[in-house]
Amino acid sequence: MQLSEKGIAEAKEGGRLLKDAGFTFDKAYTSLLRRAIKTCWLVLEEMDLMWIPTQKAWELNERHYGALQGLDKNETVAKHGKDQVHIWRRSYDIPPPPLEKNSPHYPGNDVRYGTLLQNETPVTESLKTTLDRVVPFWEKVIKPDVAAGKSLIIAAHGNSLRALVKELDNIPDADITELNIPTGTPLVYELDARFKPIKHKDSIGPLSGHYLGDQAAIKARILGVKNQTK
Repeated sequence: MQLSEKGIAEAKEGGRLLKDAGFTFDKAYTSLLRRAIKTCWLVLEEMDLMWIPTQKAWELNERHYGALQGLDKNETVAKHGKDQVHIWRRSYDIPPPPLEKNSPHYPGNDVRYGTLLQNETPVTESLKTTLDRVVPFWEKVIKPDVAAGKSLIIAAHGNSLRALVKELDNIPDADITELNIPTGTPLVYELDARFKPIKHKDSIGPLSGHYLGDQAAIKARILGVKNQTK
């Protein structure tokens, strides 16, 4: 999926916000999906940081929606009904129907995922199974960079980021299903020596980190994510 014109504008705005706030980064992480990669490029370009090392990882990919992959959200609602789509999208551990392996959306048919084992290649995911790949990547790869004192930027997706903040803020299963992360809006976390978030005065619960930018506009973006299937 291509990054939309709105997404491009949001990414550039995010880069400007980070630069104006005095942030700089030692390393970037992003997924293997083009919209996250392009978002990362645009943010780093605005910050004049395109030279820093960037690591791409499938573990940061958006949640795999199984047989719903590639379908527009509103089309999915029209086909399956709002209540069923809400269960699939917002429940913690109920995945959509699995994808057939002959589908063009099956990662096992994509050269980018050629190193994955058969049992690692998803055919559908819930938020819980998304977390099962994001958290080990955080523990084994990202956390050592934090421990080394590096300042990091992660450009990922709604569900992979929800999985990460769930781990950081120890958010209960029931609460994470109602958390909406707005697109293109920098979310800043500062961690203490035990890798626990330091709560910011402008944080919006249940998160300890804070969003950069106009707070009223950010709350409107959060509401927009919530209303996507209405």
